[in-house]
Amino acid sequence: MKQLWSGVLGCVLLLIVQVRGLNYRFYRVPSQRMRIPPPVTYLRPALPQRSNIAQEAQCKSRPHDLVYIIDSSRSVRPQEFEKVKVFLANMIDTLDVGPDSTRVAIINYASSVKVEFMLKTYNNKRDMKQAVSQIEPLSTGTMTGLAIESAMNTAFKETAGARAQELGISKVAIIVTDGRPQDQVAEISASARAAGIEIYAVGVDRADMQSLRLMASEPVDDHVFYVETYGVIEKLTSSFMETLCGVDLCAIGNHDCEQICASTTTSYYCRCRPGFKLNEDKKTCSRENMCAIGNHDCEQICVNTTTGFHCKCRPGFTLNEDQKTCSRNDMCAIGNHDCEQICESTATSYHCRCRPGFILNEDQKTCSREDMCAIGNHDCEHICVSTDTSYYCRCRPGFVLNEDQKTCSREDMCAIGNHDCEHICVSTDTSYYCRCRPGFVLNEDQKTCSREDICAIGNHDCEQICVSTETGYYCKCRTGFTLKKDQKTCAKEAQRKITIQDPCKCEALLDFQRDVQSNFQALASKIDRVTKKMQAFENQLGRY
Repeated sequence: MKQLWSGVLGCVLLLIVQVRGLNYRFYRVPSQRMRIPPPVTYLRPALPQRSNIAQEAQCKSRPHDLVYIIDSSRSVRPQEFEKVKVFLANMIDTLDVGPDSTRVAIINYASSVKVEFMLKTYNNKRDMKQAVSQIEPLSTGTMTGLAIESAMNTAFKETAGARAQELGISKVAIIVTDGRPQDQVAEISASARAAGIEIYAVGVDRADMQSLRLMASEPVDDHVFYVETYGVIEKLTSSFMETLCGVDLCAIGNHDCEQICASTTTSYYCRCRPGFKLNEDKKTCSRENMCAIGNHDCEQICVNTTTGFHCKCRPGFTLNEDQKTCSRNDMCAIGNHDCEQICESTATSYHCRCRPGFILNEDQKTCSREDMCAIGNHDCEHICVSTDTSYYCRCRPGFVLNEDQKTCSREDMCAIGNHDCEHICVSTDTSYYCRCRPGFVLNEDQKTCSREDICAIGNHDCEQICVSTETGYYCKCRTGFTLKKDQKTCAKEAQRKITIQDPCKCEALLDFQRDVQSNFQALASKIDRVTKKMQAFENQLGRY
């Protein structure tokens, strides 16, 4: 408390120093309309010397949303604009800057408007002053009304960092210009004031006093300042500090807030700590039901306590380390389930499964042996045979089981001797058939073989007469012919017999009869051979 009263006493001493130090030509503009006040008339004590700045900084400013609107038109020389930046830096030094204290924005204007930084951009003096040092003049016309409109519609919006109206934080605009506005300022200034913006107008050198008074808030005499040159503008720092500074009722304890006191431009207001709400008397606080109003971050269940709240989870869930979110318990891992065979966890709970060869019963917990063959749940190509534990595969007759124990291949009946062919067994894709060795023909039963009459079927190479034997055949020649050495062809010898015999004798007649008989036999033999060939051909057609 002693330190707080020391601060107040410091501010009083500061005012005394200001009254005694009348050594700068700086004026607060009187109510009468005059272009430049008489140099011998002082409506406010001159600013203190530079050495008193440190003493000024001891006075803690109330929180404001403060926007500087700086004229950088072509009439402002570069060196003069540097003086304006010094003024801005000195002003920032005197302010209590921070997110919960004074917030500062700067608008630079000429014919156009440039927002150098917003109220929310910086929250410390060092960064603000660094940004001020980099401001460049725009050096065109003087559209002051446009600058005020930009401040109202842009800089003083909550999205730009301005605080909500109900918090009671004053909105202050300080305009610094050296010329006459080239647009209308009266109407837009009135709109800004109606929106709760307090406007201070600072004129330098050639500034139009009437325009300054049209822009400024009431009482006009307390909101209009004038300096003859930019060279002394930085000396306005003390005057604005006196205006913006005041007794912080919260700081000196002169309030009746139960929990938090927040200063405003003219007074103060009360706030509550997190978890409490302000009562109707706007002074005391009551514990807030955080769970009831949904002002909590519990994923599942919020439980109120005397000091706030804590989080819980629904059955089957556990609270995570963040004490807010919940994770599903692994019911299978902790054995908290009733599955007979296999428990499988899910995102929300668990479900039961059975081992291969079993099916889940209607209770969705127990298992019964499954007849895989009966339900067709197998991969056997031919025959499925159920067992106590599963099943196995078999093949139909004439097939064998492959190595995969599932598929079947046609069995080679000839190779394994599983056939009834007398001579030769020939395998096919689907079964087999029988054949006979050369010199034999397949009988009608398509299994046994009989000796083939080679001569009868004409399957020989005799020129004249084929004579069948048990094992094959041999060739003969008709009467009057002789078998050649190849044992197949014949040579004629009938002429010799005619020349040596008398045709009229009985021997000649007998020879003639034998020749005729032999020719008839040969013809009959050929007819038999053709007949047997036809029968063999018909048998083959019947087989296929």
